[in-house]
Amino acid sequence: MSGFCPLLWPEEPTPEGLKNCSECGLDEHGSRMVWGEGNPDAPLLILLDNPGAREDREGKPFVCGTRQTLQKAAFKAGFQAEDLYVTYVLKRKPIRKYEKERTRQICMNHLKQQLEIKQPQLIVCLGNIAVQSFFQNTEADVKSLRGQIHEVDGYKTIVAYHPLAVRRRPNLWPFFLEDFKLAAEHFLTMGLLVRLH
Repeated sequence: MSGFCPLLWPEEPTPEGLKNCSECGLDEHGSRMVWGEGNPDAPLLILLDNPGAREDREGKPFVCGTRQTLQKAAFKAGFQAEDLYVTYVLKRKPIRKYEKERTRQICMNHLKQQLEIKQPQLIVCLGNIAVQSFFQNTEADVKSLRGQIHEVDGYKTIVAYHPLAVRRRPNLWPFFLEDFKLAAEHFLTMGLLVRLH
């Protein structure tokens, strides 16, 4: 996709009562809470494992590799920035070892609250951690679940590889793009997406 220029998505403010949440223990890692990025009212919700880096050492915002790859596929499939909202299983970036299963279970409560409010038309889970957490199945994996639309707790859901995996293994790019095209086709059949590029 020549000439692709990634965007720095605006963050959605964390709800006031949750800014200092310490239930899962990730607040002790020193990373800040990121509730979500993009359009909070978007019909497509993208679920990642945890927030990535958004600022360099000089404090200047930048678009990390995860978001570059994600945006490139989404925009090429026909979505625009206002169609997308990105959130996470963990609302803070882990800096060191932590109790993964316990922490994810606690943080999933935040995600469930988010979904109840946002009621997205479609969810795209990126990577095995997001998939296993959202599907509540530690055996679930992207390779076996991608390429079709699933129903998870009443939400239409698509599974795709994590953008960082796609960057490390370029042979995954066609599958990654294919899954975003599947998402676009879903919106087209529902009459919700008319701006295909």
